[in-house]
Amino acid sequence: MEGQSPIMLKEIEVTKSSLEGKFNLFLRICALVLTLVAAAVIAADKQTTVVPIKLTDSLPPLNVPVTAKWHYLSAYVYFVVANVIACTYATLSFIIALANGHKSKLLVTLVTLLDAIMVALLFSGNGAALAIGVLAKKGNSHVQWNKVCHVFDKFCNQVAASCLISLLGSLVFILLVVLPALRLHRRRT
Repeated sequence: MEGQSPIMLKEIEVTKSSLEGKFNLFLRICALVLTLVAAAVIAADKQTTVVPIKLTDSLPPLNVPVTAKWHYLSAYVYFVVANVIACTYATLSFIIALANGHKSKLLVTLVTLLDAIMVALLFSGNGAALAIGVLAKKGNSHVQWNKVCHVFDKFCNQVAASCLISLLGSLVFILLVVLPALRLHRRRT
């Protein structure tokens, strides 16, 4: 950028900063929407199925209606709470980013640190939900846990979709952590 006037360089920096600010706001909206949808999809997840239970060989099977709901498993409760916390934080950080506009370095640093905490929170929630999902899909013969996804297929598919959406939200939060780090690195070189 040699040969350009200082005014021209300042205009380029302002335009670049404005684009980064708009992209930051866009990512925060994406994080908000993805975590909100992930929480809503699993919170609306419920399936009732009639399961035949055989008590003895001489009696006919007893048909029992069984319902699967997200709040029956603590891992799914944790997953929903993690996504709601991340969604709430994304809303607050969007408002802060809109009001601050990268003016306060301390506030930008604090928001970036909280973004990293949201990454950890979402990945832990996703890990918990996916671990139970794998058990539901494949079972575990060592502890006599049977597969249940062949019975509650809609429920399992909805949980899987919610986990995928939440993972996308996690990736958006990772971008929100990486971009300021790259910006800092660019300023240092």
